Amino acid sequence: MKTKKISNSNSIQRATRMWSPLFLGPVVAAFCIGFVWPFIQGIWLSLCRFKLVSDAKFIGFDNYIKAFQDASFTHAFWYTALFAVTSLVIINVLAFIVAYILTQSIRGSNLFRTVFFMPNLIGGIVLGYIWSMIFDGILSRWSTSILMDSKFGFWGLIILMCWQQVGYMMIIYIAGLQNVPGEMLEAARIDGATRMETLFKVTIPNVMPSITICVFLSLTNGFKLFDQNLALTAGQPFIIQPDGTTIRTTEMLALNIFNTFNGTGSASQGIAQAKAVIFFILVAGMGLAQLAYTRNKEVQQ
Repeated sequence: MKTKKISNSNSIQRATRMWSPLFLGPVVAAFCIGFVWPFIQGIWLSLCRFKLVSDAKFIGFDNYIKAFQDASFTHAFWYTALFAVTSLVIINVLAFIVAYILTQSIRGSNLFRTVFFMPNLIGGIVLGYIWSMIFDGILSRWSTSILMDSKFGFWGLIILMCWQQVGYMMIIYIAGLQNVPGEMLEAARIDGATRMETLFKVTIPNVMPSITICVFLSLTNGFKLFDQNLALTAGQPFIIQPDGTTIRTTEMLALNIFNTFNGTGSASQGIAQAKAVIFFILVAGMGLAQLAYTRNKEVQQ
């Protein structure tokens, strides 16, 4: 019997080695064509001056120097960082609270889960225009607009992001909460732990894998935000610097790269490409650092 099992295992391994290239080949080819080659070409173009890819001329690191010297890029970076951190905290706290409440066997919990998740199904551009009309309708009572005050634009983007993302993160937290070992909760109850002690010493440590995922998604989504920023504020209001440059006070990094690429300068495309490479390194580095940190906090079950 043992010999037969070994023989079957060897047959499966031989079949896997034989047929895996057939199934993996198209996926690897699509990945290389759709990601690896454009990524390498993007790095090359960031070192060039070009209007079209075919007429790119190598100029070294000039584009990177100009990118770091661009005051609008620096402003967009700090504005995006503040937005990403603020939205990360608010979204995850709200999502966890909602998920925790909806896993307490309350009546109609499935309906509430659906309602909270539905905004995530609406496209970012549509959400941006919907909330722009809502905010302008509210702020018109004070004879102002969301486009006329940067603080309104910032908190408008926060509210929009929370409304869209809380339901999605809620689903991930619900999955984590439902996988908390019942015997651990029962043991805490027997030991006389209060509800808050059970939450912070048993539930949250066991939900750390879900927290890792949600924090990663919230952080990267905050930095990559583009369509909602474009539709809601388009970077307005604008400030003209003494040297003639324009600072868009509610412009985030992705929108700054977009606006730079569509600029009128002869080197705008190359500078925008350099900003895009810096943007990728920034988001990838922060995302990997966050994953490494939060995974160390996960409880091994």
